[in-house]
Amino acid sequence: MTGTTHRTQAERRAHTRTALLDATIDCLVELGYARTSVQEICARARVSKGAVQHHFSAKAELMAAAVEHLTNRLKSELAASLERLPSGADGIPAAIDLLWEGYSGTLATAVTELWVAARTDDELRAAIRPVDRALGRSTLEQITAVAGELPKERAEVLFWLTVNLTRGLALDAELGGDPKRRKQLLDEWKRIAVVLYGHG
Repeated sequence: MTGTTHRTQAERRAHTRTALLDATIDCLVELGYARTSVQEICARARVSKGAVQHHFSAKAELMAAAVEHLTNRLKSELAASLERLPSGADGIPAAIDLLWEGYSGTLATAVTELWVAARTDDELRAAIRPVDRALGRSTLEQITAVAGELPKERAEVLFWLTVNLTRGLALDAELGGDPKRRKQLLDEWKRIAVVLYGHG
């Protein structure tokens, strides 16, 4: 038939996998880990339970893959934004804002749910840890690539201080903390970072 596009098996598999990963993130954010079931994920993705088992051997593997799927999307967005940053001290506040955007919101909610659950779930912890570490490494590489004259060691310290601050602030947001206070703390960290790290 003319005008009809038939997807290949690989395209159908990729579509099913993406639907499952997106549905998993949605469930984690809306329902939390404890109430996220494979059955609910399948219903939202509009696939059979057998389709999940075809792509993922365990629920923990599905959860880790979903976070990796989301972080890869965020990393692509971050890379595009970093290319537009000014160099030197002028770029530090903007880079901190980008890291806050990347480590808060949907990603923070999903990851927080999984790390809390992973505290008492060895299988989940084993699945999540390498994904989390890979995100940190790749984001650090992106940041140091645009750090200009800032020595690599100082760029790394600035990065990890910012990541840990933003993760704490993201948790504060999840717990209903004061948004004005979060903005004040983030602005103060940007001021300190420029003073301490803005001159190489």
